[in-house]
Amino acid sequence: MSFKDISQIAGSAMAAQTVRLNTVASNLANAGSTGSEETAYRARKPVFASILGEGGARVQVLDVVTMNDPLDKRYEPGNPMADEQGMVFYSNVSPVEEMTDMMAASRAFSTNAEVLARVKGMQQDLLKLGEG
Repeated sequence: MSFKDISQIAGSAMAAQTVRLNTVASNLANAGSTGSEETAYRARKPVFASILGEGGARVQVLDVVTMNDPLDKRYEPGNPMADEQGMVFYSNVSPVEEMTDMMAASRAFSTNAEVLARVKGMQQDLLKLGEG
C-alpha cells in the first residue's frame, strides 16, 4: 500500500468523523427541545461505508439518518407546546449516548491524524536516505 493510499484512507476517515462530530453537536444542541409529535427534534446518526475501488480505499458518509426511537412524552398542560391532551413531546436525544459518541469520534479523528503524521515522518525519513 502506498503512502498516497494510506493518506487517502486516513483523510477520508477524518472527514467522516467530522460529520459524526457535527451530528453529535447538533443532537446535543437540540436535547431537551420540545414540539408536537410531528415537529419535535429527533436524533440523527451518520451512516458510514468503506469503499474499495479503482481509485483506492476510503471511508464515505452514505447518509445522516433520523432515529426512530420514541420521543419523551410528558403531561404538561400549562406548557404552550402542549397538545389538546396536555402532552408535550421532547426530543429523543440521549445526552449520555451523544457524549459517548463524541468521545469515540474524537479518538478516531485523533488516531487518523496520528496516522497522517507518521506517514509524513516516514516520507521525510525516506527522502533523507537519498541524501547519503
